[in-house]
Formats: sequence, C-alpha cells, structure tokens
Amino acid sequence: MRKILVGGAALAAAGWALRQVPAELGARPLQSGPDRAARIRRSPQFSNGTFVNTMPDASTSVPTAPPVGMLRELAKDREQRRPNGLIPLRVPPTDDPVGLRAVWYGHASTLVELDGRKVLFDPVWSKRPSPSQLAGPKRHQPVPIELNELPQVDAIAISHDHYDHLDMATVRWLTATQKAPFLVPLGIGAHLERWGVPLFRIIELDWEEEAEVAGLRFVSTAARHFSGRSLTRNDTLWGSWVVAGPTRRVFYAGDSGYFEGYKGIGAAHGPFDLTLMPIGAYSPAWPDIHMNPEEAINANLDLGGRLMLPVHWATFTLALHPWAEPVRRLWREAKARDVKIVVPRPGQGIDTADAPAVDAWWEMLA
Repeated sequence: MRKILVGGAALAAAGWALRQVPAELGARPLQSGPDRAARIRRSPQFSNGTFVNTMPDASTSVPTAPPVGMLRELAKDREQRRPNGLIPLRVPPTDDPVGLRAVWYGHASTLVELDGRKVLFDPVWSKRPSPSQLAGPKRHQPVPIELNELPQVDAIAISHDHYDHLDMATVRWLTATQKAPFLVPLGIGAHLERWGVPLFRIIELDWEEEAEVAGLRFVSTAARHFSGRSLTRNDTLWGSWVVAGPTRRVFYAGDSGYFEGYKGIGAAHGPFDLTLMPIGAYSPAWPDIHMNPEEAINANLDLGGRLMLPVHWATFTLALHPWAEPVRRLWREAKARDVKIVVPRPGQGIDTADAPAVDAWWEMLA
C-alpha cells in the first residue's frame, strides 16, 4: 500500500508539473488571426509555408535525429561540460549609469542601459530551457537576482522562440510586474498573446523594420538560425537587434551562424559601441546555426564593434564542447586580432567607458 501511495503521489506530481507543457509549446502563428497571418505571408523571409534564411537554410544543419556516435560522445568527458565549482556571481549595480552599461545575467539574458533607458534582452529565469522543468539541461548557477529585483525596464527584446531565449514563466512574470513592450520577430507575438501579454504591449517586426520605444530606435535585423518550440520548425522568424539611442548604439546577435549579412548590418546601422555576441553551443554537426568563438570575432569586426561582450555560454550545457572552451578560444582570438572584449561574471555591471581588463576568472572552474 505504501508503494502504491508513493507511486500515485509521484504520478500526481509529474502530472502537475507537466500541466503547462501545452502552453509552453506556444501558438501556431498562421492560425492566430488574419492580420498576423497576412503579414507573415507577405514577408520576403517567408517561402513555401516557412521562414527561410538568406543563406542556405540552416535547418538542414540541425539533425532531426542524433548523429552517428552522438550518444557515445555524450557519455564521454561529461565532467568537462560543466564548471568545476560554483560560478562567481556579482550583485548588479542599482545606480543609473551616465553612458552605456551592460549587466549579463547568464546565458543570453542581458540588461543594457544606454542614454538613460533600459533594454532587457532574451530574459530566461527558469531553471531549465525546456517545455518541462522536469527535464532538460539545468542551470550551472542561479540567476544573480530574482525577477522581482529587476529594475523597471523600457523595452524587452526577444531574438527568437527557442526555450533558452524565450521563457514562458519569465514572460508571464514580466507581463505582470513590468510595463515595457515586448519587441519580437514576426510570428512570436502569437506565443506572447497565448501567454497573456496584451496586444498593445507587443511590437512584431520583420527584418529591417523598425520601431521607436522610449526614445530608442529598434531595428529588427537578420540572423542565420531557425525557430520552433515543437516538432514544427520555422513558423516564426528569428533575428538580431540594433538599438540606437541619441549617442550610443548596441547590437545583439541572438543566435546565429556566421554569415555575410553582418557586413551589411554594420554598413547600414553601425559602428556599434557594444556588441553582444554568442560564443557557445557550437558543433561541427550544426555549423550554420551557431557561431564558434573565432566566427564571433569575425562578426564583431564586420559590424564595427568597439567592445564585444560574449553571451550564450557558461549557464547551460547545450553542446559537447568543454565548459570553458568557448571563452578560452575567444580570448586567444581577440588578443591575436586586437579586438577589445570584456568577460564579466554573471551580475557584474560593465561600463563601456571604463571596461575592465579580462582576468580569466573562469580558469579556476575549468
């Protein structure tokens, strides 16, 4: 009887935990209303029922089944794919900066303060980037602050709808506690509407469309990636963001493989005082959808980036490379090519006018 009761309790707990999975999957944009469906079908990026890349379709580089030998590789060197200890956190600053400041919270989640305004990129506060908190890669460290400790922000910008960049629980919390609009690529507004975000707080843009929020100009720009929260792929657009204020410019790459489009973005919208560039979760199995560190340096140079802050590493294990490999390769390449970078600890505020020297803090955890 005790075993039956324990088993029943476990099943009930699992059922309770899984109750949100249908909502986590989001909505089907083409079925979310005639206005959005018409905009999607008019998009130059939409062809034969899906969004596509300007370069060869990245979805061809995303395996639908594990490559031969992947399971064997997963079992090897598992300890190297996570930090050997607790990642040092910092308490984020609470004052208002004079110029341009960035606070990296982990993975891609970053607060950028420029020209007196605050922009939050790809906020993910859940423990796992997954449709269920029962499964999926788990955080290596907590977020430096709780969501209720965030300052009021002026805009929330999302790059694409993958779970490590668009988190339902975080979106719902920000909807209830913040007043800022969500700026998203075309189609993602359908997910937000399903999760309770009012339509007036959703600004949905195609590539090279722009909007002004709180005196900042936001331009939705290209990326080389893919989308999807279920087995259905590429029914929402992915992208990057240009944020331009009266005196400062910032570029956030989201997720992307390297592509020639960075030169065009730099020529049209740069140079940039700060670039936020992904450096982790790369693999020879998907070379077109995630940059490696050397390619991130190339992209930063194409963009005219004056200071580069690496994101998309350290927080979740999403590929087979060792935990510290991305930042080691990045620092080596940056020194070889005279590119100025900063590598903050999660929660550390980085003032671009007084950027600290790289101190290799990750080596004690590698």
